[in-house]
Amino acid sequence: MAEINILKHLVKNTSVRHLLYVVIILFLVLILQSQNVPGNQQTKKRIELEWADSVIIVKDPLTGKDINHLLGNVRLHDNKIKMWCDSALFYPDINQVTAFSKIHIEQGDTLNLYGDYLFYDGKSGLAFIKTNVVLIDKETHLYTDSIHYDVNTRIARYTERGRITNAKNTLTSIIGAYYASENLFHFKDSVKIVNPDYVMTADTMDYNTLSEIAYFTGPTELKGDSLYLYCEKGWYDTKKEVTSVWKNAMIDNRKQIVHGDSLFFNDSTGYGESFRNVVIEDTINKIAVEGNYAWYYKQPEKFLVTDRAVFIQISKQDSLFLHSDTIKSITKSDTSGKGYRLMRAYHGCRIFSKDLQSKCDSLSYSFQDSVIRLYTAPVIWSGEDQLTSDSMAVFTKNRQTDRLELYNNAFIAQQVDTTRFDQIKGRSLTGYFKNNELYKINIKGNGEILFYLLDGEAVAGVEQSKCANIEIRFDKGKVSEIFEYENPEGFIDPPLPVNPVRLDGYKWFDHLRPKKKADIFNK
Repeated sequence: MAEINILKHLVKNTSVRHLLYVVIILFLVLILQSQNVPGNQQTKKRIELEWADSVIIVKDPLTGKDINHLLGNVRLHDNKIKMWCDSALFYPDINQVTAFSKIHIEQGDTLNLYGDYLFYDGKSGLAFIKTNVVLIDKETHLYTDSIHYDVNTRIARYTERGRITNAKNTLTSIIGAYYASENLFHFKDSVKIVNPDYVMTADTMDYNTLSEIAYFTGPTELKGDSLYLYCEKGWYDTKKEVTSVWKNAMIDNRKQIVHGDSLFFNDSTGYGESFRNVVIEDTINKIAVEGNYAWYYKQPEKFLVTDRAVFIQISKQDSLFLHSDTIKSITKSDTSGKGYRLMRAYHGCRIFSKDLQSKCDSLSYSFQDSVIRLYTAPVIWSGEDQLTSDSMAVFTKNRQTDRLELYNNAFIAQQVDTTRFDQIKGRSLTGYFKNNELYKINIKGNGEILFYLLDGEAVAGVEQSKCANIEIRFDKGKVSEIFEYENPEGFIDPPLPVNPVRLDGYKWFDHLRPKKKADIFNK
């Protein structure tokens, strides 16, 4: 109660009451002033003059404000930048400066701007520099006619063509922006990178001066001695020579031409990967491989393709298509040290061409001798003939079948009607081709023949014979002559109305035969 009474007594005192009123009013004024001043105005310093050889102050006849004419070795600064020039018009009341000749702006430890003319608004932090403009940030140099520079965001923009040098790269574009805080250039319109090893052109590109990685959107080309690249989106590490591209992407590493929805390639190691709708072309050997995933090496040349993998041997007359789960190619050396390609396909192989079709579990194709070797239950169809054995080899010349060798349990079947089949079997068999058409067969060891004799379209009899070695000649796919060597024996019987004769080992796989290109994907 005593404290409350003392306070009441003080308030009743007139002089003390007046003093309290003044303190309260001053306190409220300070609060209002602090609320009305924007945050950036509280911290922003005004442009200040450090030095000029001569200062002439005149009044602006329109505004009545001071204009400082600064001459000789002019130095100014604010809290963001330092400025040097030969002469300037300094407007302290509106916090602006117009400078002339030998302009130099410094921001931080690394960014420097040069030119012959400057207008700088200290309030907004916006600068405009023109004529012989150079921006230098660490090892990056930008040359252009004019720049708009925001000292707050550290963003420089040009619209009158610019040239940038960074490490080994020279970049040019009509429009560009430099984000100094991110070490990032954004280029647009007629973008070009010139490097000692390549030239890259694009419509739109970002370039990080620290990592030296170019990011591009829109049609982009890279042309070099060892690499050609096209895409519409992707990036390229100019320092490490690594690229990842997509959208109509294509890479030509001078060994292979690679297409795909998404491509990765390391030019320094020669290693690449491709994803979805992959095509690898070898234009020298006229072959291509397709699939949905691939990896490949430039040197020594090798690749693997899987997921709907297809190998294509390109020919004007009759291209050959091979499908399997996985197709792999490696480079091997012969005894003289000369390299050649060996290709392997495994798990569910199917082959289609107009004149020859095949199926097996796995196969290999040597580019040294142009031989296709088929393994595990192989079947070949040529015209009306079906050929089977334990393993096979197809010898080609000039991309056409030259001869065919069947090893162990060789068997040929040809359909006569819905129930009858001509049949040939032996230990091994060699078939010879002209213009991709079978014209002769040699059977060696345990040869057997079963043929149906025709009278017009009617079956007149069945001929069966055995002989150690047999030679059979064909004319337009039909048997024309048979030569039997070493103790032949045989007979002719009338045709049986039921249960047609079958030789041991007979099987008919017409339901597995690829009759068109799309059938190679059938299981």
